[in-house]
Amino acid sequence: MNWENLISDKRLGLEEFHDKNSQMRSVFQRDFDRMVFSSPFRRLQNKTQVFPLPGSVFVHNRLTHSLEVSTVGRSMSREVLHRIITRNLFPSQTHILEHIPDIVATACLCHDLGNPPFGHSGEKTISTWFSEGPGRDLKSEVSERQWADLINFEGNANSFRLLTHQFVGRRKGGFAMTYSTLGTLVKYPWTSQHAGDKGKFGFFESEEGLYRKVADWLGIPELNTGVFARHPLVYLMEAADDICYQIMDIEDAHKLGILSLSEAFEYLLAFFQKDKRDKLLRGTGYLDDPNEKIGYLRSNVIGEMVANCADAFLEYIDPIMNGEKVSPLVELMPDPQKLAYRECSNLAYNRIYCAPDVVDVDLAGGRIINYLLDVLMEAVLNPEKNYSMLLLTKMPKQYDINAPTIYGKIQAVLDHISGMTDVYALDLFRKLNGHSLPAV
Repeated sequence: MNWENLISDKRLGLEEFHDKNSQMRSVFQRDFDRMVFSSPFRRLQNKTQVFPLPGSVFVHNRLTHSLEVSTVGRSMSREVLHRIITRNLFPSQTHILEHIPDIVATACLCHDLGNPPFGHSGEKTISTWFSEGPGRDLKSEVSERQWADLINFEGNANSFRLLTHQFVGRRKGGFAMTYSTLGTLVKYPWTSQHAGDKGKFGFFESEEGLYRKVADWLGIPELNTGVFARHPLVYLMEAADDICYQIMDIEDAHKLGILSLSEAFEYLLAFFQKDKRDKLLRGTGYLDDPNEKIGYLRSNVIGEMVANCADAFLEYIDPIMNGEKVSPLVELMPDPQKLAYRECSNLAYNRIYCAPDVVDVDLAGGRIINYLLDVLMEAVLNPEKNYSMLLLTKMPKQYDINAPTIYGKIQAVLDHISGMTDVYALDLFRKLNGHSLPAV
C-alpha cells in the first residue's frame, strides 16, 4: 500500500465534485466537525459504555469514551508523525502524512456510532435473538451470507453502514465522509462469513459494494475472497480505543467502589519501572483527593502507552504497509507495559464486567431489546395487521420498512433499534407494554 493512495480527500457520494488540488487539511477537519454536529454522535451521550448511566457518580458513556479515544488517537498520530519526520522515513510524502492526526481522530470519534443501547451486551442480544430466539424462523428467508450478518450483529459494521448508507430521504453517500476516514474506521475489513469465534467483521452485505469501492480507490488489497488488508491507520485507531476503555474502566471502577484505592494504584503503577514508579508515588503525595490521585496516574499510563504504541507502529510499519496481519499495538508494547495491560484486561473481565450493577444493565437491557425486536419485527414482516399498522406509525421515516427484501426489512428494524438511546429504548418499552401513557 502507498500513502499517496491511502490518504485521499475524495468523498463517498460526492465523487463527481472531487478536486485533487483542493486543500486537504480543511477537508479532513470538516469530517471531524461533521461528526461532532451529527445526531448519531449526540445520541452517544445516552448510551451505556460499561457502567449504568449517571446516578450520584458520573462515569463514562459512549460519548465521553469516543471523545477520549479521539483525543488519544490524535496524540498517538502526532507521536507517529513526529517520529516519521525525525527519522526521515517517507521524505517525499511528509506533506501527505501531516493529515494523519485529523483522519485518525475522526475515525476514533466514529468508531462506536453503530453500537446499540445498553453497552456491548446490546450487540449480543441482537445476535442471539436470531441464533437462539424467535429470529431463527427467519433463517430460510435470507441468504447464507445475510444470516451470518444477523447472527453476528456487529457494532463496527453498523458504524460503517450508518455513515455510508443512503437512508430514505437522505443523500447519496450517507454522511459523505472522505474515503480515508471510512477506510480507517473499518477495524475488521472482512465479511461476516469470516467473523470467526469472536464474531467480528467490518461491513454487512448491503454495504460490501461501498467498502470495495473505498478499498479499491485507497489501494487496499483483497487478500482472500471477502478478506481485505487493514488500512494502516486502523492500528492507531484500535490502539487508542484499547487504551481508553481498559484504563478508564479502572478509574470508573474506583469511583464506584468496585476497586479500592490501593488496588487501583497497584494496577496502574505496574506499567512503570521502579524509578518512574517512585516518582509517580511522590507526585500523588501532593494530592489529597483519591480521585485526583487516580487521575494523575491514569494520565501517565496513557502517555506511556501512547509512546509505546507509536514506537510499535513504526517498528512494524513494513508488514503493516504490505497488508500482513499484525497484532494489536498494545500487544506489541515492551514489558512491563504489555504485561500490565493484560493484567488490567483480566481484572476487567473478572471484577468489573461482572459487577452487580453492570450485570443488572445487561439483564434489563437484554429484556428491553428482545421485546422491541419481537414486536417491531412482527410489525414490519406482517404490516397488514391492525396492531402492526399502529406500531409502524412510530417508526422514523428514514428506515425503509417497505424494502423489497426480507433482509432489507430486517435491517430497517435493526437500524431503528441500534440507533436508540438507553432512555428512548426504555421509554418505548414501557409505552408498548402499557406501563406508561401520556397524561396518566
